Amino acid sequence: MSFRLLLSRAWRLLPRCRLPPSRVPRPDPGPRPGPRPDPPSAPRWPWLSWLPAARRFFLRAPASEMAAVARRGRGGVCLALVMALGLVEPRLEEQRRAEAACRHIQTVFVRKNKPQKDPLSSFHWQGFKLEEYLIGQPLGKGCNAAVYEAAIPFSPRGHVESSHLTQQDHGLAEEEPVVKHQPKKAFPLAIKMMWNISAGSSSEAILDAMGRELVPATGAALAGEYGAISGRRKPVLGRKKLQPHPNIIQVIRAFTSSVPLLPGAFADYPDVLPLSLNPRGIGHSRTLFLVMKNYPCTLRQYLSQTSPDVCLSTMMILQLLEGVDHLVRHGIAHRDLKSDNILVEFDSAGCPWLVITDFGCCLADENIGLKLPFTSAYVDRGGNGCLMAPEVITASPGPGTVINYSKADAWAVGAIAYEIFGLANPFYGHGDSSLESRSYKEDQLPNLPSHVPLEVKQVVKMLLQRDPNKRLSARVAANVLHLSLWGESILASKALKPDQMISWLLCQSAAALLMDRLVDKSQVETKMKMCFLANLDCEELWAALVLLLAWRSRSG
Repeated sequence: MSFRLLLSRAWRLLPRCRLPPSRVPRPDPGPRPGPRPDPPSAPRWPWLSWLPAARRFFLRAPASEMAAVARRGRGGVCLALVMALGLVEPRLEEQRRAEAACRHIQTVFVRKNKPQKDPLSSFHWQGFKLEEYLIGQPLGKGCNAAVYEAAIPFSPRGHVESSHLTQQDHGLAEEEPVVKHQPKKAFPLAIKMMWNISAGSSSEAILDAMGRELVPATGAALAGEYGAISGRRKPVLGRKKLQPHPNIIQVIRAFTSSVPLLPGAFADYPDVLPLSLNPRGIGHSRTLFLVMKNYPCTLRQYLSQTSPDVCLSTMMILQLLEGVDHLVRHGIAHRDLKSDNILVEFDSAGCPWLVITDFGCCLADENIGLKLPFTSAYVDRGGNGCLMAPEVITASPGPGTVINYSKADAWAVGAIAYEIFGLANPFYGHGDSSLESRSYKEDQLPNLPSHVPLEVKQVVKMLLQRDPNKRLSARVAANVLHLSLWGESILASKALKPDQMISWLLCQSAAALLMDRLVDKSQVETKMKMCFLANLDCEELWAALVLLLAWRSRSG
């Protein structure tokens, strides 16, 4: 970026340094018929013979006038800029090579980072009706939904072996007993049943009211809702469609259906049931169901039972930053990031892989992007007030007020990092050291454990900057962590050049492609490197390098 800036400034300044016209009028030589005489064979500026011919183009004045300006003491700037242009040319060429290499590497790994395979496709199963699933144990519930484990049951004749509801003679539904004869691995799916209190019972009204949940849905997720009438498959309220990413949940099926009485309903959420199931219920008879992959646990559950080492903890923060960066690139803000909304699975080596879920509070509007007009207090700013970024929580509604969410989720990742490193989240209000995002100061943030590397501490600190202009973006923060984990060879160089960065990137690319073929190694590390290489940007990577080198030089 600095090279381009130098060129543009030189272009603007050079014409200003020309010799002003002489005050003595020259006699008019009259018209000159015929072609102009050939220039002399000797160079017009022998004192600039070292300058490449391409750079002489930038000299806008004749050599005699340039020399006259220099003699009068007014040409130093011109000469310095001309010399700088000649010296900068090799660095510009290196930068061009680096940018081209980043683009080529990115193209390769974008293709490698294919979306997750639809688990229903191998069974040729439609999966657009609740009756097609076998419901198991409840997995959890939030403020607007309940989640159950589910499976695709088959009998020798190809039909579902059990039903969800049984009706008694007195007309009240009875809870279906939980299926206990199947092991945990027999339920590879999870079904999320939304609670419908105010959306009505029509499918269109339900999809409009709960459309945020469909932001991470696959292209085939809603195919069964509209059947063969493709003309009705329109975007829900102009909401954006999120492309698949390894650190973002995928909704593989979405459909509306009648609300059943699932296991634990009367104990966990009796008030939101419809009148047909509970005479005191206030829910509607139909609602939205989402089918996803079943993950072993949430991040909060995982951290309550395990204390990952520094390397694993850093990789977990890095995964969250990769997911947030993907959202920002698509103009989407999650707005409800917390450890309960992050799911975890494990590779063959037991390394955790994190997936962001629950998009019910997200901002994904085609018309406004990440800048929300905050014209009144009734505008929804998102969920999870404890982890709401300072620029969001302190915004005052009024005409012309706009909340920029481009770095709000990155701030939440910085707060969650404390939990990942085994400390209490400083913004959850526990103890005397609790902070509020509305009023805290950066020097009040608790210190991370001493064994956490300096680079990671600095990333967390800069993610929690109150001023979003001083805060790291998710992309640059992710690049810093990538380099701190695997870029020691390039960081050890005293005179870092773009060509060295290219060599390092090529080595990382070859290693990722080879490791992708080895199933007995940690797949998490390979997937993270592939995400990093699929999002390469030369300027953003160079910014991360400069930050890292500056931090190390200061600490040294």
